[in-house]
Amino acid sequence: MRRLLFWSTVALAAAGVTAALARTGGRSETKILLQRTASWNDVPYIAYPQGQPQLTTVRITIPAHSSLPWHTHAMPNAAYILSGHLTVEERDTGRKATYRAGEAFAESVGNVHRGVTGNEPAVVIVTYAAVPGQKLSVPIDGEEDE
Repeated sequence: MRRLLFWSTVALAAAGVTAALARTGGRSETKILLQRTASWNDVPYIAYPQGQPQLTTVRITIPAHSSLPWHTHAMPNAAYILSGHLTVEERDTGRKATYRAGEAFAESVGNVHRGVTGNEPAVVIVTYAAVPGQKLSVPIDGEEDE
């Protein structure tokens, strides 16, 4: 009985993979979502942090009509909007840019900024190129870490 259940599961999985490949013509698809040498505010990235690389990917859900605390990052990172929209704004210059579901952007390094939502929550995936022990976000003016 276990053997029958195992082979039935294998057959169903194979059928699922075959169906998925049929939808793409039997080929995988690759789409570059973001490729930048500068952040969203056009400030060039200079270098990655020194040390053993550690990539960290987080999912952040930001409620509607709210904002993240003012903060900075010490490493390059990239964000992808899963749902909603997010306006990123710089504290010192007032510069803003809005990103919607399906869009990616390169976050800034070393400048004070935050994300602000509108009438709906935003769900964002962020990947940080840090080193072990490095804080992903540094709050400004005693605000909480994101």
